Amino acid sequence: MISAAPLGPAQFAVRQQGMVAPAQKGAAAGEAQASSPSTPPSSKRRSQGAPPASSDLERKAEATKAWVLVVDDEPELLRGVCRGLKLLGYSVTEARNGEEAVQHLSRRNFDVVVSDIVMPGMGGIQLLKEIRQHDLHVPVVLMTGAPAVSTAVQALEYGAFHYLTKPVEPEALDTIVQKAVRMHRMARVKQQAAELLGHAGALGADRAGLEASFDRAMQSMWIAYHPIVDVRNQLVFGYEALLRSTEPSLPHPGAVIDAAMRLGRLESLGRAIRSLAAEPIPADKDFALFVNLHVTDLTDPALSDPESPLSKIAHRVVLEITERSSLDEVKDARRRVASLREMGFRIAVDDLGAGYAGLSSFTLLEPEIVKLDMSLVRDIHITSTKQKVVRSMTTLSKDMGMVVVAEGVETREERECLVDLGCDLLQGFLFAKPGRAFPGVAW
Repeated sequence: MISAAPLGPAQFAVRQQGMVAPAQKGAAAGEAQASSPSTPPSSKRRSQGAPPASSDLERKAEATKAWVLVVDDEPELLRGVCRGLKLLGYSVTEARNGEEAVQHLSRRNFDVVVSDIVMPGMGGIQLLKEIRQHDLHVPVVLMTGAPAVSTAVQALEYGAFHYLTKPVEPEALDTIVQKAVRMHRMARVKQQAAELLGHAGALGADRAGLEASFDRAMQSMWIAYHPIVDVRNQLVFGYEALLRSTEPSLPHPGAVIDAAMRLGRLESLGRAIRSLAAEPIPADKDFALFVNLHVTDLTDPALSDPESPLSKIAHRVVLEITERSSLDEVKDARRRVASLREMGFRIAVDDLGAGYAGLSSFTLLEPEIVKLDMSLVRDIHITSTKQKVVRSMTTLSKDMGMVVVAEGVETREERECLVDLGCDLLQGFLFAKPGRAFPGVAW
């Protein structure tokens, strides 16, 4: 919610006695306020001497269990907001700047964070990003005395629970904090349910949370290697480098790649993968290294940098480009691929049979290697239609001088059928599971 003006007649007023409301308004305004569903009526009933309603007691009990972190560089306003929240029953920790808030966050969990946006040093938006390093779900309410559309958009983009313009009425802040507490508790329950059902790797709900998850995934990234084998001669032809991470909120490579796409960080992800993939390659072993590329990697100057780790062993590297992605958006794709080939790289089309129809991938890439998608491989020994398609693909590929790799081989029956259909190389769990450099093969 974005406010361009104060939210109501009762405003936070910074005085020596803390958070107080201004003078009473007229009866009509008071009646309207009392009937508003967002305004707790407890203050009016108490002024008339009536006992507090059960809903007020429930709200008070709920607030008593909630812990709020308040961050503001203006001491008087900080004290006023904290005092007001304490009077409403909340447990409150105060921080005078973003750095101090981060220290509190590292020591305990909070139900809600209320922070000013404009502060010296670490501002509210940066604090929100830091908070997501500690807690993906805690609601963050941002306040500002200088509202601007750009700031509001940025706050909401990074997942602020609410955006308020100072001065803020106590009832409005109480209502928002109540909602935030309930939302946080619901998020925790949903997380527990996800863990119980084995789906604990849900993405952070906002940009700041996603960035925090992605940063942790980058820091914990490692490469698994999956062998590609020549069954007839019982030789390891090469290993495919596969992205892995120990970040639980991004539990599989697809989640990491999706996060990179959403954050505009595919380039940094691709560079990290290529650098890690090349590290353990032994000079005395003559196998090929298969490295997956996103189509946008073709536009990254680092890919063709002769000093990059992968370029130094280009003669051993096969760059896999999936048929699931379109090359139409890559400017000068043919020239870029030709330049990579001149450096010594070989090109493979991945997931053949599962991607874009037509011959665009072949005409642009002119690959040395094609990899049949595992959907064609699964149960191929009992599916005559798949056998006909794979036989045709294998024959045509060989006629064009391309080596054929069949992915996803899991049974001996699939293996024998693929060999009979003319597939040169096979890859799958039947031979080995992906592992750290370099897993052995079961023949």
